[in-house]
Amino acid sequence: MPAGDSAVIVELEERIDPEVNARTIALADAIQSAAIAAVRDVVPTYRSVAVYFDPLRVDYNALIRCIETEAARPTAESKRKRDPLRIPVCYGGEFGPDLGNVAAFAHMTEADVITVHTATTYRVFMLGFVPGFAYLGVVDNRIAMPRHSTPRVRVPLGTVGIAGVQTGIYPAETPGGWQLIGRTPVKPFDASRAEPFLMKAGDAVQFYAIDVDEFRRAS
Repeated sequence: MPAGDSAVIVELEERIDPEVNARTIALADAIQSAAIAAVRDVVPTYRSVAVYFDPLRVDYNALIRCIETEAARPTAESKRKRDPLRIPVCYGGEFGPDLGNVAAFAHMTEADVITVHTATTYRVFMLGFVPGFAYLGVVDNRIAMPRHSTPRVRVPLGTVGIAGVQTGIYPAETPGGWQLIGRTPVKPFDASRAEPFLMKAGDAVQFYAIDVDEFRRAS
């Protein structure tokens, strides 16, 4: 469907699902690889692909034909696949003020919540909100606590949160309404790095627990 005069959106099934997301990312990769003249950017989300183009230069019909052709192909394995990123997290205390709330929601101890959160290998479904914020899933239903009804004004850089079946790391100090369960010394976004973005759509992420001393040494 068109989105104004300089973008088109391709929509897949309306649900958070790894297979749907894999098809979404594969389609975005294929459109990007086609190197269509006047296409400025191709952005995958959970279940849609936005294709931005220069309306004064694009052959719109050729663009639509390319999208339809690539969408009809069987899904190939994404070229972006990498080994899981292992990210240390200091859970609870001053770094995770909502860990106790999540434990109460799940009828677990805080230690059990940490065990459940670190037991899953999460998929990077998409990036958005602010540079480097990766939406990760799928969170175990037992600890999938909804976000706060009123967001905090400031959430520190590196804070790890849960919002329903999503988890993620705040890449900068921003407002936010997620349940804050810990903090990592790892920076999801750093403009000074050769590759500023730590995570890309389709990546796998594993969290592991560290203590406060380890956190401070790594910060």
